Amino acid sequence: MVQLYNLHPFGSQRVVPCKQEPAHFCCGRDVLFVASAAAGCRVEVFAVRDQGRCEPLGSFATLGPVLRMAHSQAGDYLVTIEEKSKATFLRAYMNWRCMSAGSSRVCVRMVGHKMEESYSETLKEQMSIVEMPLSDPPLCISCCPVNGDLLVGCKNKLVMFCLKHLVINQNLTVLDFERSLILHVDNLIPAEVAFCARHIAITTELDVLILKLELVQQSADRTEQCAHRVSTLEKPMGGGAKDEGPSTHTLPLELDEFIVCQKPVELLGEESKLCEIPITLESTELPTEDTKCFQVRYLLFRRFTPDQSPFGFCEETKLHSVQLLPVYQTGSSVTACEETENKRELLSLFCFFSLPHVGYLYSVGKLVELISTYQYSEKSEQAVLTPQFLHVVTSENLQCFTVRCSAAAARDEDPYIDTTVKACPPVALDVCTLRMQLFIGPRAICHFKNHIILLTKADTEDITERRKPARRMLSRKADSTKSRTNSESEPGWNLYIINTVSTIQLYREMVDYSRTYENIKTESCIHLLSEAHLLVRAAIMDPSFHKSDEKEELLRAFRESCAFLGDCYSRCDTKDYHLALPYYRMSGLSMTEVLKRLVSEVDEIQRYERGFIFYLTHSLNEDLNEELSKESANKVLQIFYLADPLQLPHILCSPCMRNVCPLTAVKYLQKVEKIMPSVVLTLTKAFMALKMGDLTTYEHEMDSYKEMLCSNGDNTIPQLLVDFWEALLVVCSQEEIIQELLLRVTSQYVWRISKKQIPETKPLKTTEDLINSCNYFGLICPWVTSIMSVGSPSDKDYCEDISKLQSLLCSQSINIASVLPVLEPLREAGNVGLTIHVLCSTRLGKYEEAIDQLLKRCPDAAVLYAQHELKDDTRALWWNKLFPELCKRTRLNGNDCPVLISSLKETLSVVAMELELRDFLSLLPEDGTAAFFLPHLLHCSQRKLLT
Repeated sequence: MVQLYNLHPFGSQRVVPCKQEPAHFCCGRDVLFVASAAAGCRVEVFAVRDQGRCEPLGSFATLGPVLRMAHSQAGDYLVTIEEKSKATFLRAYMNWRCMSAGSSRVCVRMVGHKMEESYSETLKEQMSIVEMPLSDPPLCISCCPVNGDLLVGCKNKLVMFCLKHLVINQNLTVLDFERSLILHVDNLIPAEVAFCARHIAITTELDVLILKLELVQQSADRTEQCAHRVSTLEKPMGGGAKDEGPSTHTLPLELDEFIVCQKPVELLGEESKLCEIPITLESTELPTEDTKCFQVRYLLFRRFTPDQSPFGFCEETKLHSVQLLPVYQTGSSVTACEETENKRELLSLFCFFSLPHVGYLYSVGKLVELISTYQYSEKSEQAVLTPQFLHVVTSENLQCFTVRCSAAAARDEDPYIDTTVKACPPVALDVCTLRMQLFIGPRAICHFKNHIILLTKADTEDITERRKPARRMLSRKADSTKSRTNSESEPGWNLYIINTVSTIQLYREMVDYSRTYENIKTESCIHLLSEAHLLVRAAIMDPSFHKSDEKEELLRAFRESCAFLGDCYSRCDTKDYHLALPYYRMSGLSMTEVLKRLVSEVDEIQRYERGFIFYLTHSLNEDLNEELSKESANKVLQIFYLADPLQLPHILCSPCMRNVCPLTAVKYLQKVEKIMPSVVLTLTKAFMALKMGDLTTYEHEMDSYKEMLCSNGDNTIPQLLVDFWEALLVVCSQEEIIQELLLRVTSQYVWRISKKQIPETKPLKTTEDLINSCNYFGLICPWVTSIMSVGSPSDKDYCEDISKLQSLLCSQSINIASVLPVLEPLREAGNVGLTIHVLCSTRLGKYEEAIDQLLKRCPDAAVLYAQHELKDDTRALWWNKLFPELCKRTRLNGNDCPVLISSLKETLSVVAMELELRDFLSLLPEDGTAAFFLPHLLHCSQRKLLT
C-alpha cells in the first residue's frame, strides 16, 4: 500500500539554456550533458551551480545523433552510442573538461592504442575520444559507479571494458579501456543494462535478469575456469509442461493471430538458475599474473506478462528504468577525513525496475529480496532511484516516493539494530508518495546530487494518444493543452533543473505534519516520523556527509527523530511498544529527560502504556550511570505502583533509585503486600528498613520468613537467598562485603552444577540482567561461548548457573586464587570444567597452560582464545607457543584432523601480519609443504613491500 502525503520535496526550478531540443541528457559530478536531437550532432555541457544555476561550459561535436549516453563518476568520462550512415558507434570522451578552458584540440584514438611519451604535453590540453569497435551494434550502456568499468549490451551478448589508468610519465596519467570479458547470452536482446561492483542487471521488454560476476581461484586449467558455462536446465519455469522449442523468453510466434504469453515468474537466489538463460564467459584480456577469472552467479530472474497490469494495452507493457544503486560503508575502514571516492567500500546494493504502472525495488546484496512495490496512478515514462527518494515521471506528473534503502543498508552495517540497543524502521514499512507535481508533457528524468533534471515536451497529439488506455482514470482532460501538429518544427519543449529541498527542511515539514496525528494516537504518526527518521538516516549514510555543512544539524535531527519515535511507542498502545527502549537510547536522552517528556507535572493519575513501562524497567536495570533525583525516583515508584506493582522490589534494587525516599518506598510496598504478599516484598522492606537505620523493623521483617532463608541441613541454599545476594552485589560498595558475596554465590553456582541440582524457584535475574546491572559480572568471552556450543545436552538444564559462574570469572572482580578450592569439583566436568580451568589459568597469567588445555581438549577454540586473550605483552605467544604447538600436532595427526589444519592457517595469517619476513621464514618447519605455507609467505613479503 502506498500512503499519500502532500509535502514539498521540490524547491525552485530553472530552465536549462539549451540551444537545441534535447534528445538525451545525463549528469556527472558537477555538470550536465545534453545531446541535441536529430541533426544537431552536438553535446552541450553546463556547470551546475548553487540553487540549480546552469552556466554553459561549451559544447563538442559528435559523430552523429546520440542514441544513448552515460557519465562515469569514476574516471570522469562520457560514453555514447552514436549513429551515422545507419551504423552505430561506441565512443568515450575523455578529458572533456579542458574544453571549458578554451582548448578546441581533439584527439581521436582506438581503444588500446599505445600512446607515445612525446604526446604527453599535447594530451594534457586536449579532449580525447576513444573509439571502441564492436562486432555487433551496441544497444545499451552502463558505467560502474565504483570503479568506472563499462558494460555494453549487444544482441546475444554483453561486453565489459575495464577502465585503465596508463602512466605515460610521472606528470601524466591517461585513461583507456581494455576489453576484458564477453558474456554470451543465448537469444537475448537487452533493452537496458545496469552495472555496479560486478553486479549486472539486464532487462528485455518483459524479463529481468540480475547476475553477479564472482572471482574464482585460478587453476592449471585456466581456460576452463575463464570460459565458465552455466548449463541449461531441462525443466521449464513455473512447474508446467516442458517447452521443446527454443529459449522460452524469445519463443517465436508461429501464428500471427495468436499472442503467446509466458506465465509470470519470480526466481530469487539459487532458484534463479532455473531461468533457462545459459551464459558463457569469454575472457578477452591479455593473460597476466593479475588477470582475474570469473564465474556467473544468478541472483534474480523475473518475467512479467503483458496482461499483468490492470492498466493499458498489452503492447504497452514494457520494462524501463533498470538501475543498480550502491550504498557505501559509512566509515568502518576509512576515517571521515580520508573518505574518498576510490576508498569507498560497498555496503549494500539495490536494484529498481519498472513497468508502466508499477515499480519494484529489490535488495541484491547480502540477501536477494523484494523490498518495496510502487503503484503509480498514471502510466510512467521513466523513473530514477536515489538513496532517499524514487522520482517517477508519469504522463502528467513528477511523483516523489520514499524508499527503504537506508533501512536495509543500516541492518547490513550494524548488527545491533533490531535489538534493545538500536532500532530502525522496518524495511517492510509501507512506502508513501510525498508529492505529485503537475507538469505538461514530462518525458525523461535524471538525478544529480540535490537536483532533478526533467525534460518536458508539450505535444498534445502525442500525449492524447499515449493516454488513451488509461483515459478514464485521469481527472485532467486531454484538450487542456494547446494542440500542435508538428512537435519538431515548434519549440514545445523545456529542460528544467529542479532543486530538491534540503534534508533538514523536509524533515521539519514531516515532523510538523505528524503532529496532526499526535493526539489521536494513530499509526499514521509513527509512519510519518519513521519516514522522517529514514530520510535523515539516508543523508547520514551518504559518503559526502562528513563534508556536509549540515553535518551537526543532521546529527541533531537524527537524535530528535529517535526521541519522537520513542515518545510514540511509549504513548501508543501498539504491538511494537518495545521499540521505545532502543529509540530513546539512540536519542541520547537521560531517564530524567524522558520522564519530563511523558509524565505530567501535575499530581494526577495517568495511564501509562506498555512501551513506557518497558523502557523504564530496562533502563533501571541496565543504565547504571544515572542516579535519579529524589523527586524523579518517587515518581517512578508511583508509576510502577499503578502500572506493574509486582516490579516494585526489583525497581528498588536498581542503583538508579539510590535517592528514593525509603519511607515512601515502604508505604508502597505495604500497599502491595496487602494484596499480593511475597517473600521478595518482605526482603525489600527489610532492605529499606536497613537503609533508614531502623534495625527493629529490619529484624521483624527478616524473622517473618526465617524458615525460608535458612539452610535445611542438606547444605541447600534456597534460590531466594541467592537472589538476595545477587541483589546486594548490585548496590553494595564495600570491598570486603563484595568479596564475601562473590564467594557465596560462586560456591552456590558450583554446588548446583556439580550436584546437577536445579533451583527450586526461577531466579529473579538472568545472566544478561546481572551483566547489564552489576559491574562484578562480565561479558562472557567468545571462546567460552564457542566451547559451550558443542557441550553436553545435559548442561542446558543448568545453563543459567553455568553462564553466571563463567560471567564472574570473565570479569576482573573476583579473587581467582581464593575461589580455586571452591571450583575444584568442576575440574573434570566436561566442557564446563574446561572453560573454568582455562579461565582461571588465564586470570593467573598462565597462558601457555591454557593453550595446552585447549589444544588437547577443544582445538576449535584455540585460535578464538588467542584472538581474544593474546594481546600486547602476551602477543608473542602466537608464534612462540601457539604456532609451534599447532605444527607439532598437525604433523602427528596429518590430514585426519581438519580442525588443526584450519587453526594453523588462521594462526599463519596473524603471524604473517606481525613478524618481519626473515623472522617469519625462520619459524616455518623445514619439513613443511611449500604449497601450504607459500601464500602466507607471499602475504608477509607483500606487506613488507607496501610498508
